[in-house]
Amino acid sequence: MFLCVYIAETIKVKAVKGVVTRVFNDHGWIDESIFFSKEDVTGNVPLHIGQKVFALVEEDETGRGWKTIKVDAVCEDYCDGPSASNLTFGSVTSGVGVDKYIKHTTCFSLDVVCKDFEPYEGDLLEVVFSFQAEMQRRQAVSVKPLRHKHVYEVVITCVYGRDGVVDNSIFYTLDSLEVPAGYQPQVHDLVNVLVVESAHPGFSWRAISMTPVHMG
Repeated sequence: MFLCVYIAETIKVKAVKGVVTRVFNDHGWIDESIFFSKEDVTGNVPLHIGQKVFALVEEDETGRGWKTIKVDAVCEDYCDGPSASNLTFGSVTSGVGVDKYIKHTTCFSLDVVCKDFEPYEGDLLEVVFSFQAEMQRRQAVSVKPLRHKHVYEVVITCVYGRDGVVDNSIFYTLDSLEVPAGYQPQVHDLVNVLVVESAHPGFSWRAISMTPVHMG
């Protein structure tokens, strides 16, 4: 099965290759200009000065440069990380009212989407491409959420039809939400959720999995 979506590329996130130039107990700097925290390093692998890394970075909202989303230590020729030119960061969109942001339409097999994730309108994605030089085209080989996290013991604050809100900040829709068999989300339910970064009016995260803390 294939899914065709518009990818609205964002300039606020990019992939970089660099060298660790400063290291402290819980943070450090890449190329003297990109801040990273210990939690951003894949596998909590200790980094050292001179270590070559592959990093996903975003603009610091305070306007002070760039900070990391994820940092991977790589081998001498960067063989452990995809080329920055092969990465696209964007959002799934209906294409309505966003023409000036659209760079291209990407079709990809759902087989390349990471396990337990179904892209939904508004989701921010990281897409890795392979290039087919003989055909002058590129093909998506990996699709995953730009960021995800677990949120524990939060309350459902609003339910309207098949949609709802958790903790006044996390959007969900039953059209794309994994829940235990027989469970129907209700206002005031205490739940644990797995969320992905998404762009809906008023929300920055979408729940893709929800489990009630107490279920009879």
